[in-house]
Formats: sequence, C-alpha cells, structure tokens
Amino acid sequence: MSDKQVIRLAHSPDSDDAFMFYALATDKIDTGRYEFVHELNDIETLNRAAMEGTYEVTAVSIHAYAYLHQRYALLASGASMGEGYGPKIVSRTPLEPEDLDSREVAVPGEWTSACLALKLFRPGVRVLDLPFDEIIPAVASGKVEAGVIIHEGQLTYRDEGLLKVADLGEWWKRETGLPLPLGGHAVRRDLGTETVREVGQLLAASIRFGLENREEALNYALQFGRGLDEEGGDRFVSMYVNERTLDYGEDGRRAVQDFLDRGHAAGLIPHRVVVDFV
Repeated sequence: MSDKQVIRLAHSPDSDDAFMFYALATDKIDTGRYEFVHELNDIETLNRAAMEGTYEVTAVSIHAYAYLHQRYALLASGASMGEGYGPKIVSRTPLEPEDLDSREVAVPGEWTSACLALKLFRPGVRVLDLPFDEIIPAVASGKVEAGVIIHEGQLTYRDEGLLKVADLGEWWKRETGLPLPLGGHAVRRDLGTETVREVGQLLAASIRFGLENREEALNYALQFGRGLDEEGGDRFVSMYVNERTLDYGEDGRRAVQDFLDRGHAAGLIPHRVVVDFV
C-alpha cells in the first residue's frame, strides 16, 4: 500500500489540459511523496465541485475563482489565456454584436469566464446555460440563435455552417491591451504552505516537460482532441499551452485582476477579489 499523499488533480478532458499533464499522467517525472489521481470533467462541473472544495487541485474558470478564493489559491502555472483570441460568439444567420441584446445566447456555464466576458461585452444579453458540447448543435439546429463556444469548437464551428459574430478575446485585447484570462489551476489552501508549493512545482514541471517534449506530449493529447485532426490539434494546443502557461507573467496577472474588477464594477460579481498566486 502506497504511503504517498494522494492529490486529486481535476481538469477538462480536452487536448490542452492533456498536454499540460502528460508528464504526470504517464509517470515521466518523479512526483516524490505525492501520488496524482486525475479526475476528468467539463469545466462548469469542476467550477461547481470547487465551490464545495472537492479536489485538492482543480482547473477553474477565472470567473469562478471570484467565489473560490477563500478556499483556493491560483497556481502561477496552468493558465489558459487568449492572446487576442478566445471564446467565440457564433450564429446560424449573420448577426451584428448589437443584435445579441434582443436574443438569448447559449453559454457553457454560469461560472465560466466565457459567460462573464459575454456579459461585459454586451451587458443586456440574456443567457441560457448549456453543456459546452451542446452549444454548436443547439445553434446549428436553431434551438438558440447564438452561442458562445469554447474548447475545440473555436476551430471547428465553420464545419457546422456557423458564422462568427464576435471573438471575445479580440474584443478584450482592443478594450484593455491584455490577454483574456479564461482558466487557471487552483490549489486548496488547507493543504498547507509546503504542500501547496511542492504541488505547484510539480504541475509546472509537467507543463515544462510537455513544452520541451512537444511531439510525444502532442501525440498523447490528440486522443482528447474532439474532432480535431493532427494539424488542428497542434494549433489548438499552441493557442492555450505556451510560455504563458508556465507563468501568467506580470501582464497576465494584471489581466486576471482587471477581468474580475470589471466584473465587480459591472455588478456581475458581488464583491471585489484580490487575487493571490502561488
């Protein structure tokens, strides 16, 4: 029986998270006194689980972090940032951004950063929560007139005959000059300072291993690619796993704080959050 401390690491079953944690999932790095158990679920399910403190380490939406910060700290590594790109609003028929104010727009969860970004972009919009993988079919079938798509759908929506209304990452970059903070990885504070630090170092080491051994990590990640071919999978991973993933950087940290501050100023987040990174 192992005497290692079990760390449940919860993340999305998609190619960018798979790439990040390839080294941990396949024992490519020495994890010392820790044993990592991977838990896979969609991001909104993980956001809700984090509100209960379910996992020691978990992927979270930056929006959701506003409601988790007393229980979790953000790790300095593991960020998903849109560098002038991000979740896309798509429709079946041509729409202008101002047309969204009179329509219901599907979002991949109330606590997702995509939802907060949409509401900052078009404050009058009405939203409908749907699982992220049901949004493209819902828009294509006419169940909803528009939807915000995340994950691989950002690259594949045209295959379903859908049209781009706006790219929220493009809008945010124009608005702020900063990358759009979408997701991060958070660690439960009650693990204690030493464990938090060591676990953070191991996650960073896993990300670094993937970046330094790109081909093998990408081959592993592509099995989670949901409709992407090798070229599309490579492009998607490059969008969301890069040097920024190893560390937010000064402007990335500023972007996280600005995103949550704007949510609070707009009345979308009830309290101001001062973000701390470990």
